[in-house]
Amino acid sequence: MKYLCPGMAEFQEKLRLQHEASMHKELEKLLTTAKGAEQEISKKDFEGFKNLFHRFLQVKGPSVKWDKIHKPPEDLIHPYDKIKAQALPDSVAASLNKLVVVKLNGGLGTSMGCKGPKSVISVRNENTFLDLTVHQIEHLNKTFNVDVPLVLMNSFNTDEDTKKILQKYTHHRVHIHTFNQSRYPRINKESLLPVAKDLGMHGDHADAWYPPGHGDIYASFYNSGLLDQLIAAGKEYIFVSNIDNLGATVDLFILNHLMTQPKDKRCEFIMEVTDKTRADVKGGTLIQYDDKLRLLEIAQVPKAHVDEFKSVTKFKIFNTNNLWISLAAIKRLHEQNTMDMEIIVNPKTLDGGLNVIQLETAVGAAIKAFDNALGVNVPRSRFLPVKTSSDLLLVMSNLYSLDAGSLTMSKKREFPSTPHVKLGSSFTKVHDFLMRFESIPDMLELDHLTVSGDVTFGKNVSLKGTVIIIANHGDRIDIPAGAVLENKIVSGNLRILDH
Repeated sequence: MKYLCPGMAEFQEKLRLQHEASMHKELEKLLTTAKGAEQEISKKDFEGFKNLFHRFLQVKGPSVKWDKIHKPPEDLIHPYDKIKAQALPDSVAASLNKLVVVKLNGGLGTSMGCKGPKSVISVRNENTFLDLTVHQIEHLNKTFNVDVPLVLMNSFNTDEDTKKILQKYTHHRVHIHTFNQSRYPRINKESLLPVAKDLGMHGDHADAWYPPGHGDIYASFYNSGLLDQLIAAGKEYIFVSNIDNLGATVDLFILNHLMTQPKDKRCEFIMEVTDKTRADVKGGTLIQYDDKLRLLEIAQVPKAHVDEFKSVTKFKIFNTNNLWISLAAIKRLHEQNTMDMEIIVNPKTLDGGLNVIQLETAVGAAIKAFDNALGVNVPRSRFLPVKTSSDLLLVMSNLYSLDAGSLTMSKKREFPSTPHVKLGSSFTKVHDFLMRFESIPDMLELDHLTVSGDVTFGKNVSLKGTVIIIANHGDRIDIPAGAVLENKIVSGNLRILDH
């Protein structure tokens, strides 16, 4: 039997309005602590934040109804092989001149034990993520005699350091622009008010602010004035990707496919998806919902259906976050305020123990707002993110060769899949990782590597098949120079002492 509580809806609405009014009052107070340009930038940021907070207070229950979810129609997920089978026209240079490459560059390297922007971590032959990106685009510009600019979306965490580093590319044939993600206040979980007491960013105030996820690209790109500037210069599409995805290079076949859609079905958004493996079960997937393509993230899935969502058989593809988006459409949708991206509520605990929430959005979630959106099912090689030292070992190894800033799987590798590598906590920080390898092992014939504990590798080690190396607590294992480990388990204590 249900007991109805009279007036509950009215009470909740009153509470919501009170929270909203209190938030607005606190934001106005914060604005009075700054002047000039800083105040103007914060004003624009706060408008976006107010909109997000307003929507957050109105959310009731899950954002999707499970029984309305359908598999996307086949004609909306195009196989890459078919796209690649189309010969490139002579006009490919004209298409490139309408393209802008945007890299999401807001993240720090802290999870890998590095200070500063993640994009300045060396990943291959002393080249950083940023170096490789610049080399790729410069190679395109020289080869086709075009002008594809690079745009970096920085955050307040990465902007200053990135701008200093960009000076070294002055003489490269690539125009580089930057704009900043918004800066939003973290919210006290109990009071639903900002933690910040002023607009300061340093000392005690550093953790009062956050960049609100890559879904903020649309608003911050528009607010920066750069969007209009690029449209005025004749640019039509952006290719957006995470700067740490080394597989996300400009693909001429996808670009041509985008540019040659029928005029009455002009595609405004392409999301690159790839086949899901057991390692990708948490990745967002494309679904059909209310007759639109939509991105479904694990955070939106009702608990009862999480296992179903993770199933490789029902949801076979996941979002690589490589996206091709119309600039004119971004401008139109932003001005109409019709993006309506799902809110991701990210709980955090600050150093002092205070529980806060930050409201975020994901760039791919806007797909439902764009006309004639498509998915393209691409090879796994276009998804090569470096999130951990295990990923770093793969891209530094002889599994890949480097050409004009792009990594390609070595022809000497007999099967196309990459080995499964799992390095223990002794390898987490890049500095520690590098100290443990005198040289990166030969991994051409490796299927699986697990390393745990205090382990070091000598020069010219070769790893084949399945190799598991476990040094128990207090033990140390030194793999000797020139060792060949094939389908081996090494455990216990193996030390090589200098004499």
